Amino acid sequence: MERTKIVDLLRRTDFGAAVTVKGWVRTRRDSKAVHFIALNDGSTIRNIQIVADAEKFDESLLKLITTGACLSVEGTLVESQGAGQASEIQATSIDVLGTCAPDYPMQKKGQSFEFMRQHGHMRLRTNTFGAVMRIRHHMAMAIHTYFHEHGYFYFHTPLITASDAEGAGQMFQVTTKDLANLRPGEDGKIDYSDDFFGKQTSLTVSGQLEGELGATALGAIYTFGPTFRAENSNTPRHLAEFWMIEPEVAFIDLNDLMDIEEDFIKYCVNWALEHCQDDLEFLNKMIDKTLLARLQSVVGTEFIRLDYTEGIRILEEAVAAGQKFEFPVSWGMDLASEHERYLVEQHFKRPVIMSGYPKEIKAFYMKLNPDGKTVQGTDVLFPQIGEIIGGSVREESYEKLMEQIEERHIPMKDMWWYLDTRRFGTCPHGGFGLGFERLMLFVTGMQNIRDVIPFPRTPKSAEF
Repeated sequence: MERTKIVDLLRRTDFGAAVTVKGWVRTRRDSKAVHFIALNDGSTIRNIQIVADAEKFDESLLKLITTGACLSVEGTLVESQGAGQASEIQATSIDVLGTCAPDYPMQKKGQSFEFMRQHGHMRLRTNTFGAVMRIRHHMAMAIHTYFHEHGYFYFHTPLITASDAEGAGQMFQVTTKDLANLRPGEDGKIDYSDDFFGKQTSLTVSGQLEGELGATALGAIYTFGPTFRAENSNTPRHLAEFWMIEPEVAFIDLNDLMDIEEDFIKYCVNWALEHCQDDLEFLNKMIDKTLLARLQSVVGTEFIRLDYTEGIRILEEAVAAGQKFEFPVSWGMDLASEHERYLVEQHFKRPVIMSGYPKEIKAFYMKLNPDGKTVQGTDVLFPQIGEIIGGSVREESYEKLMEQIEERHIPMKDMWWYLDTRRFGTCPHGGFGLGFERLMLFVTGMQNIRDVIPFPRTPKSAEF
């Protein structure tokens, strides 16, 4: 008989039907006459209860049914007698597809997330990580659906690149050279002419610059793929390999950009509320009791549009009134997460889109404001996590862009192609970057970014 997924079975009310389910044992409890087995197949957070009469099954078989074991069960769908579920399966046959050794690490309830990270190949079978990964799938679907419905084209930018989009220099190098025989030349530098690409190449930190090429040809594009930062950050907010969404749009100004950012992020949160109800309710109960209320408040409120200079004034007034910050506040500084969260959680009590940052703390490609001191960069600041989106209107003037490049001493020998977008039919354009895992942190209420990606890559850790 064909297998039915548990998510589909739990919706059915055709009691008396013969069904087959397959999955892994979550728990088992026994009375003298009956064995109750909670089975889960990953299709939903909810288990189906298997009721096995002791007299119908051999004791040697029942001994194999332990937490973590994989079963195939045939039986009759019946109305449940117990509270908490509408239906259950009265088993007629049970086949143990895979026994589970007693040292199965996910047996006990209440393990720490740190413990589960050490057993990352098994943690996906727990309720929490099942919920997070199903939501991750739905968020990816929301992103693709949003951009498709709004006329954007999904654009694939390279993972191997010769340019550093952020100018940060913290890049993973890609090479086929023999690392045991790397010898610098007379100038002290490694010669890459005999390397695979004939030049020094790295894993990308952003697809934005290539995305701009797409936007100036197709009008509106988005990227959605892995990015890599060789940043030695052991924090709950940083990964060395993470996923980025980067739309880039021709013919928009600063207000258009902020409208897109707000509309997009609300769409994603609303999608989660509509499509992930069971998983969100579980996370709201077990991880963060304010999660659902916070998600609903973001969808139902207008974001504040705040100029950086005004934001600094608010923070300085807060300090004068006795607010304590770890990092001092002054105009020209890059806001720390504590400053962003104060503005969002305490002052405005709603998400904030900040713009008008000092040019010195933002990237070279951001459009300069008429004051010559600030740029049209935008950061969307959210409760709990601070910055969730960073974007800007791009500088479309060749002359102004070259001024910034020279002022900042950015090596442009490999960037001639980027400058050509300003030489050949330049146009106003802008875009933003959203770290997918930052969105996942917000939507799930999880506290550590390592717990919203299946296999986190962090300093000294590339397991599984």
